[in-house]
Amino acid sequence: MPQKSWSDLTPTQRRLVVVAGVAETAMTVAALVNLARRPAKAVRGPKAAWAAACFVQPVGPVAYFLVGRR
Repeated sequence: MPQKSWSDLTPTQRRLVVVAGVAETAMTVAALVNLARRPAKAVRGPKAAWAAACFVQPVGPVAYFLVGRR
């Protein structure tokens, strides 16, 4: 199946792609800000590892909020 370009998408599909991108960005920023403000004792595992995991989309930020915080 050939890859679609932006111009091949319908307006609804374009909106969904933009909304998903904004949601992923917001979740990543929220996770990183929360991680930076949280003391190391309140985080399960090394903070640096969680910071790196936050860039694995979309599971990293979700995993941090579900598992990474004490």
